[in-house]
Amino acid sequence: MSAMPEIPTAAAASQRKLVRLQVNGEQVEHLAEPRTHLGDFVRDQCGLTGTHLGCEHGVCGACTVLLDGKPVRSCITYAVACESHAVTTIEGYDEDPVMARLRKAFNQEHALQCGFCTPGMLATARDIVTRIPDADEHRIRLELSGNLCRCTGYVGIVRAVQSVLAEVKAEHGQQVVAEPVAARAEPAAMQAFTVREAAAVSSTASTASPAAAGQDAGESRRGWSTMQGSFDVDFPPQQVWEFMGDVRALAACLPGAEVQEADGTSVKGRIAVKFGPISAAFNGAATLERDNEAQAGMLRGAGTDTVSHSRAKGDVGYRLIALDGGQRTRVDITLEHMLQGPLAQFSRSGLVRDFVSRMIVEFGRNLNASMGGTSADQLPVQKIGLFGMLWQVIVGRIRGRH
Repeated sequence: MSAMPEIPTAAAASQRKLVRLQVNGEQVEHLAEPRTHLGDFVRDQCGLTGTHLGCEHGVCGACTVLLDGKPVRSCITYAVACESHAVTTIEGYDEDPVMARLRKAFNQEHALQCGFCTPGMLATARDIVTRIPDADEHRIRLELSGNLCRCTGYVGIVRAVQSVLAEVKAEHGQQVVAEPVAARAEPAAMQAFTVREAAAVSSTASTASPAAAGQDAGESRRGWSTMQGSFDVDFPPQQVWEFMGDVRALAACLPGAEVQEADGTSVKGRIAVKFGPISAAFNGAATLERDNEAQAGMLRGAGTDTVSHSRAKGDVGYRLIALDGGQRTRVDITLEHMLQGPLAQFSRSGLVRDFVSRMIVEFGRNLNASMGGTSADQLPVQKIGLFGMLWQVIVGRIRGRH
């Protein structure tokens, strides 16, 4: 006997909010509870069932859609957070020249079987073609690592993307230009912190010195992602510079970090992270390089999670800028990172952008607190929760519109 459909209670109905989105070029508005994720919204409210829901934890990538032209996991993106933004599902690519090429290539290269992962796989493949025109096989596989397929073995999918990239280069010498999309507004809660993200497309390895910590984000190493941002500290630059020369104190300011050993310019320890259902504790080491004249430095680190066997590498470059006549300091940050293994599926998500920026905001707060007299053992050491930070971002965005 089939189960009776759930009848919304009066309390649940009163919590519903009218959500207005542009879906596949058309304005839509439907009532939805704050907890409704974008995947359910487009399937149940808009009737666009081409978006498939698999794990509903942001792991498998089957639900990937475009939000303002960028791939996102619709199962962990709240519909209310997408108010007034543009969403593109698999049904919305009829006039898209990139997707036309990809669909043909997927057929020719036998890049699909059961088809369950295909909508999300195509969205990610389109992002590769439009964003990384020089991607080689290694980079394609890295970018596709967040989309799981149980049928094909991925070989046909990789070949399909390679063939489209080759066609585009042969015909135009560059990537097919996609339709422009509106820029996403920053959440109100993030106005004190600026951040930008750039694809790592260079095939030349970077050997940036500490003095080059403020270099263009586009000069990143192959397979690495780059983010830039800044935060303010309520102390003079020289005082901040002296504090940041203590590698133990510097590492202790990073949320979720535990310092185990520190000696001069090197440190060993662990950092705990929680991505929804996945917990990880990266054990590793980092070394600090400093340029006293430029007041710029580089913290280079690497670590491995013993449970998921994911591997992470990161270079955090920083430069100090005097503010208010030298009474305060702005710290400009350049973060280059590479993540390999099961956790790599989160590396291209827009959530990671908010996640990393939130982490650096907390780092800035801890730095201010430490320099103000708070001891290292009083700073937070709990796991960094992606969804806890995501909720803060959503609240900030909602408040910013009222």
